[in-house]
Amino acid sequence: MAADGPTAPRSLAEAARLVVEAAEPAEKVRLAREAAKAWRARRLSRGVRAGMPSLPDRPGRPDRPELLAPRDMPKRSTSGGRGRFAMVHALAHIELNAVDLTWDLIARFFDAPMPHSFLDDWVRVGAEEARHFALLDRRLAELGGAYGDLPAHDGLWQTAQDTGHSLLARVAIVPMVLEARGLDVTPSMIDRMHEAGDAETAGILEIIYRDEKTHVAFGVKWFRFLCAREGLPPEPEFQRLVQRHFKGRIKPPFNDRARAEAGLVPGFYKPLVGVMSPT
Repeated sequence: MAADGPTAPRSLAEAARLVVEAAEPAEKVRLAREAAKAWRARRLSRGVRAGMPSLPDRPGRPDRPELLAPRDMPKRSTSGGRGRFAMVHALAHIELNAVDLTWDLIARFFDAPMPHSFLDDWVRVGAEEARHFALLDRRLAELGGAYGDLPAHDGLWQTAQDTGHSLLARVAIVPMVLEARGLDVTPSMIDRMHEAGDAETAGILEIIYRDEKTHVAFGVKWFRFLCAREGLPPEPEFQRLVQRHFKGRIKPPFNDRARAEAGLVPGFYKPLVGVMSPT
């Protein structure tokens, strides 16, 4: 579906839903790029809720990879060629989920009473997540395989289901927890790739790391905006939402510098260390 074709979506809400529904990753990436281009060119309206089909409970997915519960994922070495391939495959799966989580946010909350720049920010994030997946998918081919060759865990989409009722919760959990974790772990992966002589993968991770800082910053900005509008103290409200909706632990080590550069200061997350979240 070309962005300017006769059957092209006329609203951002419709375009975002098409991204989430697309089953093939290449089609999902294409639709995300076209939606972002059309939105930036002001060829799309926000959309209207009346008559809009409901969002799917789950995003479109290809037949492969096999999706497993996190506890059932096989343990793999991170060393050697196979280990690097497994790491890139796992990252590609995370980025594909990030595409869906971002465009689901747009499709679900497009008519929230928010400034136009709110949607500008998340459309940018959605396009960048699509780029990340495409870069990793291409790298998998260069390494002699493809996305789908290994099993992948099925826990990330649960976040969308758990926060689909609340924009404040979605913004808290996805950029301020999940993407912030990427700021913690990506620098060491970049170092390992350089040590292994894999400058190509390291370069992709450097792009992702740079973009993740912006994504976390957008999350913090809009979380603070929503809290101010509702008269909520940001740090305690973040901690309340994480304890309610994030199924896991907030645990060190933290990249405090990168988090702070994105506006995510320790007062948000340090009080959560060691606190059990629901399972």
